[in-house]
Amino acid sequence: MRKIVLSIVLCLFVALVSAQISLPKVFADNMVLQRDLEIPVWGNSSPEATIVAELENAKATTKADNDGKWMVRLPKFKAGGPYTLKIYEKGKPADGIVLKGILIGDVWLASGQSNMEWQVQQARDANQEIANANFPQIRFLVVDHSKEIKLQSDISSGKWEVCDSANVNEFSAVAYFFARKIHRDQNVPVGIIQSTWGGTPIEAWTSREMLLTSPITRESTLAMDTLTLDREDLVADSLSWVRIWEIVYNPQNNADKIFTAADYDDADWTEIEMPNVLKDFGIGSYEGMVWMRKKITLPESFAGKDLTISLGHPEMTYSLYFNGKEICKNVWYSDSTHSYTIPASLVQQAGENTIAVRVAMLWGGGGLNPPADELYITDGDSSISLAGKWLYQKDLEPSFPKILNYQYYPTVLFNTMINPLIPYGIKGFIWYQGESNAAAAYDYRELFPMLIKDWRQRWQQGNLPFLFVQLANYMERNSLPSDSEWAELREAQTLTLSQPNTGMACAIDIGEAGSIHPVNKQEVGRRLALIANKMVYQQDGVASGPMYKDFHKEGNRIRIRFSSIGSALSTQDGKEVTGFAIAGNDKKFHWAKAKIDGNDIVVYTDKVAEPVAVRYAWADNPECNLINSEGLPAVPFRTDDWKGITEK
Repeated sequence: MRKIVLSIVLCLFVALVSAQISLPKVFADNMVLQRDLEIPVWGNSSPEATIVAELENAKATTKADNDGKWMVRLPKFKAGGPYTLKIYEKGKPADGIVLKGILIGDVWLASGQSNMEWQVQQARDANQEIANANFPQIRFLVVDHSKEIKLQSDISSGKWEVCDSANVNEFSAVAYFFARKIHRDQNVPVGIIQSTWGGTPIEAWTSREMLLTSPITRESTLAMDTLTLDREDLVADSLSWVRIWEIVYNPQNNADKIFTAADYDDADWTEIEMPNVLKDFGIGSYEGMVWMRKKITLPESFAGKDLTISLGHPEMTYSLYFNGKEICKNVWYSDSTHSYTIPASLVQQAGENTIAVRVAMLWGGGGLNPPADELYITDGDSSISLAGKWLYQKDLEPSFPKILNYQYYPTVLFNTMINPLIPYGIKGFIWYQGESNAAAAYDYRELFPMLIKDWRQRWQQGNLPFLFVQLANYMERNSLPSDSEWAELREAQTLTLSQPNTGMACAIDIGEAGSIHPVNKQEVGRRLALIANKMVYQQDGVASGPMYKDFHKEGNRIRIRFSSIGSALSTQDGKEVTGFAIAGNDKKFHWAKAKIDGNDIVVYTDKVAEPVAVRYAWADNPECNLINSEGLPAVPFRTDDWKGITEK
């Protein structure tokens, strides 16, 4: 009897296994498959099963290996759809998988750190963009964050979504604006696979095998082999982030009642001049909640009126209180406006009014950015500046738990957010990253081409187009020519153009001094699409701003020649050319005059009699205005090869 029962159980188990067929999550309803390419589809089934794939009228078969793994390649398709994909074991179509709403078009993998991850709802004119986002032939797959020290065969989660006003909010803004222009210009469906994680270095996105080939990354990569991380370690780190956001979004221990009150004694708080950000607070790389307070006396003319308070350009998430009452809560600093109405009923005319701001200090940021004239309170007729003396205090609420940030470790994101996507058919890559590698910008000269080579080799589609964004202008502007990590990172990016089939969108004119996340993502996406139109889709036109070509001396002047000038050189503001510095053999740079002479720029200064080197837009946040006839900015450059501050 026991043998009979075991036989029945075994038969049922075999039947169950034979009916099981699965696909990675990258294959789903509403996906876009790459046109003009034999379409790879892969998955798992029972061992040695014959797998049938049907897409419209096309059919392909293959046999699973002993582990049940299989891959089939469907024939090339032209752009079109919607189609239905059926995958099943031969003879068992009823037990198979059916995917619907599939389009054939161009698929681009969008990756990088926070500026690629920055969402449509955080971009300039977000409400209008979201309302107008009706593009059923644009589809997005947003790969959820995941990190592992071992290669994974499937993404943790994510699904293909049709681009409309209900879904577009959390899509990458750069990728969306890129896809929108490509869709309009090429009249084909566009699929974006978005695999991004803010704050991450390039090493996290590169495979272990490739990192081991470089002396720059070999040691740190081998150190990963000694880690004994298990799932609990990674989960614990993720739970710590949950706790951090709980603190950020929910004032702890009645802090919003205590520290906002007008009669609270803040005599032992520390003074600080506003506007100012974390790096100027004198508290190092602090992470946690900081409270700021300021007391003001208002003129009689403000009596009985609703007032407007402007916080200018806050950094990080904040809440605002006036005389103990909450005015706004958990406003994300990328929002387009930071002006709020103060009801007349809250305003004290006979005495002081108390303003309190609760701000998160995270990722090296937090506080109120310049300019000072955007920090004020007004009745509409006159304004009172809120710049100047404020008081602040940290550690009034529970501290943030320690975060180990495993996502920064070598290869962990490649393992989970890139490898599972290979070899999904794609048209190319778009990439926006580098901020987290700026401190070691010289190494980026090697690391960036390594990543490009790594991904291309693994996809086995030849030299796939690799388009990327050069770092935008950012941080306080220097009054004198100076060294710059960000300038050196931009140079490393420019040098990467020596790799075949690469293109770079310069963003040196659309950044923001007070934010590492400039909101004009429309222009970034447009410039990437201009490059794609010219390089990938073979359309005529100028896709780049002026690129340095060569120079020669003319007495006490240096003449610079450019490519990609279009019909003429010009300036963005119609004024004299700015952004050039010149040096002699002493290697000391001085601001220089620069004149447009036909298709060249002539650079000189009375302070350098024997010039030997010129630099343009060589700063964190340069003042520069050279453009071509298409309005695209000149790419930052230098003519010298003197040792930079990141070259070890």
